[in-house]
Amino acid sequence: MKKLIYSFALIFMLGLGMNTVSAATTKDKVEMTVEQKAQLEKITNRVEEIKAMDKSHMSRAERKELRNELKSMKKEARAMGGGIYLSVGAIIIIILLLILIL
Repeated sequence: MKKLIYSFALIFMLGLGMNTVSAATTKDKVEMTVEQKAQLEKITNRVEEIKAMDKSHMSRAERKELRNELKSMKKEARAMGGGIYLSVGAIIIIILLLILIL
């Protein structure tokens, strides 16, 4: 019974892993357009400007607005940059697979 459960778990994990691998290999490196490069440069300049600010004289609401602005710019920059990101769950599944196989 225990062997059967381990076999089903292994098949399930391998099935999930194959979808991830095939999605990763089909993703091509996308070149950024001139507009995207300009937007990324604008975001970089704004982040540097925010880092250089003296935040000690700001109110709590103003600091919160800056944090939200930085978060949104970070999301936008990641979306432009592309790339493949692994979640914590995917990493745990990969580690478990390696432990089961080896």
